[in-house]
Amino acid sequence: MTRVAFLGGLGEIGRNCAVVEVDGARLLIDCGLAFPDADQPGVDIILPDFAWLAEEPERVVGVVLTHAHEDHMGALPYFLRDFDVPIYGTRLSLAMLSAKLEEHQLNPSLVEVAGGQRTSLGPFDLEFYAMSHSIPDGMAVALRTPGGTIVHTGDFKMDLTPIDGRPTDLGGLARLAAEGIDLLMSDSTNAEQPGFIVSEVEVGRALEDIFEAARRRIVVACFASHVHRVQQILDAAARLDRKVALVGRSMIRNMRVASDLGYLRIPAGLLIPMEDLSSTDPARTVVLCTGSQGEPFSALTLMAGRDHKWVRIEPGDTVVLSSSLIPGNEAAVYRTINDLARLGADVYHKGNARVHVSGHAAQGELTLLLSTLRPGNFVPVHGEYRHLAKHARLAASTGVPRERILICEDGDVVELADGKASRAGQVRAGMVMVDGLGIGDVGDAVLRDRRKLGGEGFVHVLVTIESQTGKVLAGPDIVTRGFVYEPESGDLIEEAKARVLDALERTAADGVNDPMIVKQHMRSAASALFKERTQRRPVIIPTVMEV
Repeated sequence: MTRVAFLGGLGEIGRNCAVVEVDGARLLIDCGLAFPDADQPGVDIILPDFAWLAEEPERVVGVVLTHAHEDHMGALPYFLRDFDVPIYGTRLSLAMLSAKLEEHQLNPSLVEVAGGQRTSLGPFDLEFYAMSHSIPDGMAVALRTPGGTIVHTGDFKMDLTPIDGRPTDLGGLARLAAEGIDLLMSDSTNAEQPGFIVSEVEVGRALEDIFEAARRRIVVACFASHVHRVQQILDAAARLDRKVALVGRSMIRNMRVASDLGYLRIPAGLLIPMEDLSSTDPARTVVLCTGSQGEPFSALTLMAGRDHKWVRIEPGDTVVLSSSLIPGNEAAVYRTINDLARLGADVYHKGNARVHVSGHAAQGELTLLLSTLRPGNFVPVHGEYRHLAKHARLAASTGVPRERILICEDGDVVELADGKASRAGQVRAGMVMVDGLGIGDVGDAVLRDRRKLGGEGFVHVLVTIESQTGKVLAGPDIVTRGFVYEPESGDLIEEAKARVLDALERTAADGVNDPMIVKQHMRSAASALFKERTQRRPVIIPTVMEV
């Protein structure tokens, strides 16, 4: 029996994780994380829920990585704490993963594979195909199983002039299609975008024009994993005889890895330490940093707030945000752009210059892949529901029977038997939130309280009662934080004290002295008054001290 369960990546951007099961053995394709939305305050990252796998950990035989982006491999440091299995990936993917795992003091078995290679892992017959993406060494994986042949594309586009000369292996996939592909799972991120994605080469040309026109220092922010983009930035700087300083821990780490493996070519003498920027003519420097998404403590955000130790933005500087805008980050990014403009910088971004192209295939490329592979069944993956739905319609337009197209969501299970895919129930696939050192201890109730605290503030009500009778001995005392009310409301706090005291006296008269019940009465009395007088509902935190 062949089944595919989705633990993340469907109906959302991020947390990509599919589990293929053959004869009881389970193989993960990717193990990614997601970043929190604005309505998830305090959360650092979000992981797939591995509880279903943990019920029978001995059945998990390994993980295949399609590429080294965080939304495809970022959850591995957490997954590998409980599962000692080999990780299969290309050379760069494993090198970037190794650097990450060192920080977590993990040392799993890493198995290097390459496009065009075929191998086996337990009952899984695996074959890999090169895929062009916004990071080098991406790949698709084909699994020949008893139920049929499955292909998972990973993230890809059809760049005909890739920076590294490694295009998507459409020919190899076409040869596999001649054997028959029973189930295709394909990247849906840009399914709503018509046409074809412009080549990465075009970004290099735009950057060269911007660099040539720059009068003073140039600051470029991009994703720390975008080796192709960094290569073009380095090339443009070298042609104009500018020195380059790398700023940001992840940028420095990833570029060191890429350079050591030969994926990044750095001309001799081009790089300088960021400490040397202050003693180097700004008109002869390029700062390459992280922070294109407006992250609070990233290098670019600190520069925009004049809080960076080594880089100070001055009038006439040029700043380039060479990245896409991840949904949910709009406010932070535009705030950073505004702050940079206020400092007198010339700011270029995707909205006003061709300084970024996507790494995900648009409709023309998706249709080309579907027409070439002619899958018997199709499940769109990697995208919000609207992306999946649009990709499903594209598949139907290429001749995939509608009854063989399954739009799934996280937790869904698809069974493949005799070349036909069908729904086969669900597994647990919730979100596990990481907050500091806590993993999974933040749930909906905690987030609800955090949102309420952020929106309405809180009121602390403290009272001391006699433990036997419930009689009030001291208080109530009330302290507020973040809760405001109009002066014309009168002395609201004194009135709240009176309301709470009255509720406590009634409770004591009824012979109630249970602290939990007493707290509930305190909360109800204060909450009702604040709602009545202010139309606000702060979080009420009652404290009862017994003597």
